[in-house]
Amino acid sequence: MKKYAVIVAGGSGLRMGTAVPKQFLPLRGKPVLWHSLNTFLAAWPELEIILVLPQDHVHTGKEIVATTSHPARIRITVGGETRFHSVKNGLDCINEPSIVFVHDAVRCLISTNLIHRCYEAALEKGNAIPAIQPIDSLRIETETGNHMLDRQQVRIIQTPQTFYSDLIKKAFEQPFNPAFTDEASVVEKSGIAIQLIEGEASNIKITRPLDILLAEKILEENERR
Repeated sequence: MKKYAVIVAGGSGLRMGTAVPKQFLPLRGKPVLWHSLNTFLAAWPELEIILVLPQDHVHTGKEIVATTSHPARIRITVGGETRFHSVKNGLDCINEPSIVFVHDAVRCLISTNLIHRCYEAALEKGNAIPAIQPIDSLRIETETGNHMLDRQQVRIIQTPQTFYSDLIKKAFEQPFNPAFTDEASVVEKSGIAIQLIEGEASNIKITRPLDILLAEKILEENERR
């Protein structure tokens, strides 16, 4: 089946504390975004990427795309006001039945193994959302105070969130809701049950300066194997 990856690169870098958006920061000599793009390009020779960028950074994105292994398989579109609108803009570029991966550009340590597992699970169940179990103790704050959560019943959600194209495109016909924090929440609101698969602890999201240091170390270890 046809495969598309909608890679969303709309971060501003505010939490990173840098003038450069985090998706463009250097990581072992290449921009963070480059690592994400090249991993998806390596997953299948027929996979195509729709890269969603802020209007002000399209030129920088084009320069990065030109350095990837297969720039002809990447097209760029402009993001919207929120993640929901940015993803919708990317989905609007897809006009054929396919499996669609929606991925945060700053999860640059994604593996082809996880991409393949998401694909197989989505083919079988209609969607596949990678998730990992937290290792920390968890508490939730309520009107009556804070209370312990059973971490065995909690999952930390990752990307790529993977769907049949008709399923996710229909879900994104809904009006925007501030409660939509990811694609799974949009699809769930449309009445579809969400299917979780095991994610990867190394599939971290680059958000703070410490994350860059951790990503550098993980890449260094991967290169030694």
